Amino acid sequence: MCHVIVTCRSMLWTLLSIVVAFGQLIAFMSTDWLVGFPRVPEAKPEPHVSQEPYRPTLGLYGRCIKVMGHRRGVLCGPYAVDFGEIASGFWQATAIFLAAGILLLCAVAFISVFTMCFQSIMKKSIFNVCGLLQGIAGLFLILGLMLYPAGWGSDKVQTYCGPDASPYKLGLCSLGWAFYTAIGGTALTFICAVFSAQAEIATSSDKVQEEIEEGKNLICLL
Repeated sequence: MCHVIVTCRSMLWTLLSIVVAFGQLIAFMSTDWLVGFPRVPEAKPEPHVSQEPYRPTLGLYGRCIKVMGHRRGVLCGPYAVDFGEIASGFWQATAIFLAAGILLLCAVAFISVFTMCFQSIMKKSIFNVCGLLQGIAGLFLILGLMLYPAGWGSDKVQTYCGPDASPYKLGLCSLGWAFYTAIGGTALTFICAVFSAQAEIATSSDKVQEEIEEGKNLICLL
């Protein structure tokens, strides 16, 4: 019989797990990892069209540039048609590590929804298993973020950040919100991994066992 067990700590862990997974996925797909130096759109000036400088953005595999004559003004999309065209080998490694970490986080986020009904899998606490997976995902994310600045010396980055850009040196660029989101998400990943133990304690407490013995199927505790 399925006992639906809801506690403040287990629900908070579930919500954090979902938020972290989506946050990291959005950051990975974003083009706002690097913000380039100001430039004027490279096109013939059109009448009554402002030629104000803009700052292009560059992601792991995509970019946003301003195109004169384009109906939306800004064109965003992948600059790499396939994996081998990503700006540098370091960024390729970053993409692999981040993708592996995000895959684990998405799996945990999916499983966490069902922890209200199922608290164990193969006689192992599902919270402890998920916490372990989140810890592993966090390590993958750290490796990816550590390798990312090593790719700043690539030709692609130098077109956005100037010739002074080199590994671990931004040149004329600045870091975009996606990089900071990835760092924040990595920190929250480890917090979730630690907090999973608290979710396990909350759902296996003596109070929960008493509620089960009383025959209740829906158990809500603070």
